[in-house]
Amino acid sequence: MNRAAAGPAPPSRFQRALDRIERFGNALPHPASLFVILCGLLLVASWAFSTMGVQVAHPLTGETVAVTNLLSDEGLRRIILGVLPNFISFAPLGSVLVSLLGLAVAEHAGLFSAVVRLVVSATPPRVLTLMVVFAGANSHTLGDVGYVLLLPLASALFHMVGRHPLAGLAAAFAGVSGGFAANLLLSPTDVILAGLTQEAARIIDEAYTVTPLANYFFLGSSVFLVTAVGTFVTEYVVEPRLGAYTGDVEPEPFVPVSAAERCGLWWALAAIVGLAALVAVGLQPGGVLQDPENPGFVGSYFVRGIVFFIFLFGLVPGVAYGVAAGTITSDKDVYKGMQRTLELVSSYLVVVFFVAQFVNFFNWTNLGLVLAVNGAAVLQASGLGPVPLLLGVILLTTTIDLMVGSASAKWAMLAPVFVPMFMLLGYAPELTQVAYRVGDSTSNIITPLMSNFPLVLMFAQRYVPSAGIGTMTATMLPYSMGFLACWSLMLVLWVLAGLPVGPGAPLFLS
Repeated sequence: MNRAAAGPAPPSRFQRALDRIERFGNALPHPASLFVILCGLLLVASWAFSTMGVQVAHPLTGETVAVTNLLSDEGLRRIILGVLPNFISFAPLGSVLVSLLGLAVAEHAGLFSAVVRLVVSATPPRVLTLMVVFAGANSHTLGDVGYVLLLPLASALFHMVGRHPLAGLAAAFAGVSGGFAANLLLSPTDVILAGLTQEAARIIDEAYTVTPLANYFFLGSSVFLVTAVGTFVTEYVVEPRLGAYTGDVEPEPFVPVSAAERCGLWWALAAIVGLAALVAVGLQPGGVLQDPENPGFVGSYFVRGIVFFIFLFGLVPGVAYGVAAGTITSDKDVYKGMQRTLELVSSYLVVVFFVAQFVNFFNWTNLGLVLAVNGAAVLQASGLGPVPLLLGVILLTTTIDLMVGSASAKWAMLAPVFVPMFMLLGYAPELTQVAYRVGDSTSNIITPLMSNFPLVLMFAQRYVPSAGIGTMTATMLPYSMGFLACWSLMLVLWVLAGLPVGPGAPLFLS
């Protein structure tokens, strides 16, 4: 149901505050210029803190780590030599471009259009938002597929049924990124973070083991919380504020799927089934997609090479659909679709160049480690009980997340501080990790420093060319607030009830 269709209501105080945030955010310079300015401020900060002799002891090695001055001779040389590798090795860049090339063929052939119309005809309008958020919250097993596939599809779905496309984008973004920790299936992040937690726990107990399932009970249950909160915020806060869409982009006309399109869909489905069968065979014990040194689904070459498979699952079904439906008549049509997509992502490439420089500059300065260690020290000295301490971890992680986007990079800095500290206070490493996972997810969607934020902004500008940082921040802030409040409350109630956060994962140490 479209809540915005009931007619405009007087804006509430909260909505007026969001409008002010949007105006302020959009008054900021171009996102690329913003990161240029941030790089400049970071250089000055590195000089200032280095001159003051700011340093901390590395929580894992005990080695003294000082702030690095990037305005020194050595720092400037590092910047000069690092500009190209910073850009080329920026993790989201290659994965996004390769994924989009394959999916571009499916879009150009008309496969996505046919799927969207089929979904619209089969999905009751009342559950469309719920379906989008739920799909987003479960997309993490396949890496960044939620960003490159679900976000544009959700926008098109909402647009086709007469709802604001940015509401669909926001709902999908909230599920994919705001609910990043929640998942019914294991993801590579679960494995990485469990390994970091285990290493930190062994500072106290050399035999302690943390499995990738350490937080499964809590995070699996969190999917339903994220879905409920994301659906409520979309329909009762975000969509009424956006109102009716008045942009120039015309919705895909809702016409029944033709006989040729149905034939194309069957061929596309056959291609997907065939590819899935090949993957299933490769994932069998001893299969080509299994790593003998790290057997299992999460450690397989399928999960580690998911970008290749996103490309393949876009290209092959797209070609199969296009040939059967008559929308692809030669190889030129395939490359034309790829070329058109690359033209659309040019603005994304410009912003990402400067984002990559800032992220690497920040890592070089060691300011992230200094911030993490000092923040943890404040919590340790507070003398608080378990619930306030866990909330403190969540809030500190959320704050750091506004500047350091990578979940594994943050936990690599924080785990050696938090995990031993909480173990000495009697709290299990699995409990500390789950508090970190909650804090790490909730502010992803409101910081332009998040690695995929330029991609989300690019999708938004397809429908609203004037959309800027302020537009996305104001749109996503209600989700962030809702997730932070409700997820934190859920964790508090979980701890008070004494429920394990995962299989064999206690809350407290004996």
